[in-house]
Amino acid sequence: MKDIGWGIAAAGAMARTLGAVIASQPGMRVSAVGARDLGRAAALASFLGAERSYGSYAEVCADPAVDVVYVTTPHAQHLEVVETAIAHGKAVLCEKPLTATLAQAERMVALARDAGVFLMEAMWMRFNPLIRRIAAEERFGEIREVRASLGVAAPYDPGHRLWQQETGGGALLELGGYPLGLAHLLLGPPTGLRVTGSLKGEVDAEAKMSLTFPGWVRAEAEVSLLRRLPNSANVIGTDLRADILPPFWAPRTIILSGPSAPAEQYVLGPVDGYVAEVLEVQSALAEGRTESPIMPLDDSLAMMRLLEQARHQLPRSHT
Repeated sequence: MKDIGWGIAAAGAMARTLGAVIASQPGMRVSAVGARDLGRAAALASFLGAERSYGSYAEVCADPAVDVVYVTTPHAQHLEVVETAIAHGKAVLCEKPLTATLAQAERMVALARDAGVFLMEAMWMRFNPLIRRIAAEERFGEIREVRASLGVAAPYDPGHRLWQQETGGGALLELGGYPLGLAHLLLGPPTGLRVTGSLKGEVDAEAKMSLTFPGWVRAEAEVSLLRRLPNSANVIGTDLRADILPPFWAPRTIILSGPSAPAEQYVLGPVDGYVAEVLEVQSALAEGRTESPIMPLDDSLAMMRLLEQARHQLPRSHT
């Protein structure tokens, strides 16, 4: 198989981080970078060794040397860029969350499936070996509870995308996919969701989510853009407990413990958490797959459904 040519749509921090991973992998290259600011696109293209830079996302999608487009624009712009990429027959790796709304996500997935092109949400937590170990663990007995928190202290700036409603800002869309995603991975879809939280400006700054599942199983998920939280997670079963040390979405250490056995600690050696993501894209293209079994599109839609339900339970303006 020929080297896979990647196009990168946007020139921010994530574009630089994942672009460097792509450029370091055998059988891959960054062919083009596109951004609204041609100067920024050219600077990133130079850093990544890409031959071409463009002042628009559409030109990246149309570049014949591009096989896969990595979309890392603000959430609210994802659909437009992905739609253009799909129209040109390109595979897509799209940053999480897929879009800013469930309706947009459903349209994106339908477009990819109808066109028969690969699409995957860039949820790197799903590819972490320790998270995958927990998901495959058979000694929990019955998982009764999952707890996870993710909080950062982000300075309030109404001009920054994190704090702008029109760009898909807010704690839930920015952070919520990780704790909710862990609960969904281990427990499946909830039967109930209760959310409390606070606003800063017009976006959700904090949210605490209580999820219920059949048989009185529950999950607690908390996110904040105002303060640092423990950023850890716990999975509590009838026979085994897993403590996922921070950062739980990219853990290096987990501890498994049970009532009648010594604790087991598993430590992940130095590894770039994004490598497995891009290798999954490479593998999918080589095998002719249009979806990833590790990060299925139905799971991405389930996350968008939960995030939208959570956002609707919060007030949209201060009282």
